Amino acid sequence: MARAMNRIGSRDVGNGVTAWRTPRGRKADRVDEEALARLCDEHGAVLLAYATHLTHDRGHAEDVAQETLLRAWTHPEALNPERGSTRAWLLTVARNVVRDQARARNSRPHEVTNTIPEAVLGSVDDDIDLAVESWVVAEALTELTPDHRAVLVETFYRGRSVRQAATVLGVPEGTVKSRTFYALRALRVALTERGVIS
Repeated sequence: MARAMNRIGSRDVGNGVTAWRTPRGRKADRVDEEALARLCDEHGAVLLAYATHLTHDRGHAEDVAQETLLRAWTHPEALNPERGSTRAWLLTVARNVVRDQARARNSRPHEVTNTIPEAVLGSVDDDIDLAVESWVVAEALTELTPDHRAVLVETFYRGRSVRQAATVLGVPEGTVKSRTFYALRALRVALTERGVIS
């Protein structure tokens, strides 16, 4: 049942709430100021208590309550008593606001601080060590024969099986196995000479 617009651009959406039509394509309906004040008076304390229960933080709960009332202001049709309890709608919206904010927080990276945690510093050191070791291994690989280097690249770095490496290199599987054995032995000697392994 559509409610008739009066000549000044407002309409009654039920329960004493009046929605105002905004000109020139802006958001079509909004609850008037008096209705919003009544809404706050009737449901504000319960809404804030519920939001505090959900968030365990009074400041955050106030933000949730404010966002919930903002949504009520922009969706006056939801406040129609024919659609159900206004309080139930407000509490449902508050719960959804809390969930949306939690999802948004979890999807964003954590905020940056001025101090660097020890765990991060440890991982940076580990990353540097890993990079240096990678350079040393790459340098040691240059001392291998091209056939030995190619078999190690295919089996270890590209993660291919013996059969796949044999197909790519165009050699029998047994040759891949023996070249891998001798390449690893030569690589161990090169790394020992550089002091990487003992």
